[in-house]
Amino acid sequence: MELYKALSRLLDYPEKALQEHLDEVRTLIEDSGTLSPDERRGLQALADWISMHRLIEVQALYVQTFDVTPEHSLHLTHHVFGESRERGPALVDLSEHYKAGGLDARTGELPDYLPLVLEYLSTLDDFQARLFLHGMVEVLEALAGRLEALHNPYAPVFRVLSHRGRLGNPADPAESDRAARLAGG
Repeated sequence: MELYKALSRLLDYPEKALQEHLDEVRTLIEDSGTLSPDERRGLQALADWISMHRLIEVQALYVQTFDVTPEHSLHLTHHVFGESRERGPALVDLSEHYKAGGLDARTGELPDYLPLVLEYLSTLDDFQARLFLHGMVEVLEALAGRLEALHNPYAPVFRVLSHRGRLGNPADPAESDRAARLAGG
């Protein structure tokens, strides 16, 4: 799904190319039929914020938010395992999952790096992507809440992802039943 590619671009380290191609990211957001109006506005606000600031300012906030503050790390297993030995096997499992799905994940990043996870999700259909996100929903909710409390412009991305990770559509009982079965509920 193109939405996950757009979110990946927004969460990857900001380079000049992001600002040069921000209109394409905006179009992907606008064309996504799965976003609520509030989600769309939040993501467009982040794109607006990026376009209104000099690249060095965007990079400074990014580093302060995601690299300096461990509670906001984009390495998802860090939030579950910290630096314990259990994190290693989780990273290997994730890497093997990517390989089985045909994703060449040689990016220099650990496989739990959220922009890489989102690249993988972009290769799945919407339901598979949501099912994959379901296992991360607690971490995504926590990140969304922390960033919202700081009025950080990146917060909407995490809120969108946490919403996607909640399985089932209450308006569609068949989807809720399918999601519960697949999630083991």
